[in-house]
Amino acid sequence: MNGKNLFDFGPALGYFFRKNDPERKTNFNLRTMHFINKLSMAMFLVGLCVLLYRWFIR
Repeated sequence: MNGKNLFDFGPALGYFFRKNDPERKTNFNLRTMHFINKLSMAMFLVGLCVLLYRWFIR
């Protein structure tokens, strides 16, 4: 593993900003799962920002 792959956030950002695929079937459970995944990733990033702020700014 090299350092370039360690900080490759492209797939995670693509998950947030991808468009809906009209050929893929969807239902309530799938939409709920994706919403919870996006929410948990956003909460993780906010927490990471708070920790970095506390470590480096204070």
